[in-house]
Amino acid sequence: MVRRPRVAFSVRSRLIVAIAVLVGAALLAAGVAMWVVESRRIDQSIDAAIAQEFAEFRAATAADAGMGADAQLESFLARTLPDDGEIVWMYPTTGGPKYIGDSDRNLLDSPRFSALVEDLRVKGGLRTFDAAGARYRVGVLPVQEGDRTAALVVSRDRTQAQEQLNDLLITYALVGLLALVVVVAASSWLAGRLLRPLTLLRDTARDISAGSLDERLEVTGHDDLTDLQITFNAMLDRLEAAFATQRRMLDDAGHELRTPLTVLRGHLEVMAPDDPADVEETRALLLDEIDRMSRLVDELLVLAKARRPDFIRLEPVDLPTLGDGVAARCRALADRDWRTDLSAQGEALLDGQRVTQALLQLADNAARHTQEGDLITIGSKSSPTSVEFWVSDTGPGVPPELREEIFDRFTTTSSHDGFGLGLSIVSAIAEAHGGRVILDDSPAGSGAVFRLRLPREEDR
Repeated sequence: MVRRPRVAFSVRSRLIVAIAVLVGAALLAAGVAMWVVESRRIDQSIDAAIAQEFAEFRAATAADAGMGADAQLESFLARTLPDDGEIVWMYPTTGGPKYIGDSDRNLLDSPRFSALVEDLRVKGGLRTFDAAGARYRVGVLPVQEGDRTAALVVSRDRTQAQEQLNDLLITYALVGLLALVVVVAASSWLAGRLLRPLTLLRDTARDISAGSLDERLEVTGHDDLTDLQITFNAMLDRLEAAFATQRRMLDDAGHELRTPLTVLRGHLEVMAPDDPADVEETRALLLDEIDRMSRLVDELLVLAKARRPDFIRLEPVDLPTLGDGVAARCRALADRDWRTDLSAQGEALLDGQRVTQALLQLADNAARHTQEGDLITIGSKSSPTSVEFWVSDTGPGVPPELREEIFDRFTTTSSHDGFGLGLSIVSAIAEAHGGRVILDDSPAGSGAVFRLRLPREEDR
């Protein structure tokens, strides 16, 4: 017993996990990008505000050019109204610092802040300063007075802006998580709908493995999976037809071979081994039966191969040459008045050997149903889209009660001494070419006309 491998992670689950990972990664990348961009924007906004304070100081000192550095800083602090979270400091040439703005003990009590100002007092610049868990942006503008240097210092607390950004990121994370849940739920539903044809395909394949070929997929939609459904159903049709052909061949072979085998056994049982004449007669009869069985097996094999893709091999065939070759071979079948009406011209995409086989079968069928000297005509004609061959005779024709089933296997007339497979082979060859074989409507006793009508090009 063949055991199927245990499916630990279905395709649907893998798709959902892959979608969740991709969406989660995209949301995370967007959140990180937003955090980086907003953090830079906060710093740029703070730096712009500090630069604005420095610009206003320069403008004020231009009007107070005669004043000393400390006086200029005192005057500027007196006229300045700091923003929220902003402190404007003056570090005079002598004495301690003064400031205007909200008091911030993190800076007032930090020796590191004073050291930072002293470090930038000569050259100036912007620095980020951390104190007691808070982050500040500090700008220092040197103010020169002779060989002494004062400084205008502006500090801005960026912690509040960062907290707002953090709150925004938390909100984004919650919304992103909710969106991820919605995406996963939607993708689960959508994956189930999209993969439903594959589920049906799996279930149908299991039913087939259990021995049922009657199951077919319900074709829905207009996508690649729909094409897969159609292809799978077509494959099932071919499999069912192949199995039906196989069963029919076995049934036919068993039915038809049983009689000659019974005949062989019966004659062998009653044969007198000591009688040379009886032995010779039995030998001739057995060889004849063996020849009949060989012919039956050959014809059944042809019908069994008719469903195979390589049953015919299409190639350009010259129609006049094909017709002349068939007519030449037919004259050796029997002593009849053989005539031709071959008007087909040009080339057609056919299997010349199979078409010849079909026409010879029709000619042999006509020869068996006519007498010496009767007229049999081999004809052909063509059009831009099709080519037609026919064989007509002046025999008794096909009985009306057999016209509907004449192409079925083992259907014979009372005067037919064959197996009734010849016309079935002709029909199989016609169908393999995408054409058909037709029996003309003719009055009883006026002969029969069989037409082999085939497409001219590979439009099959």
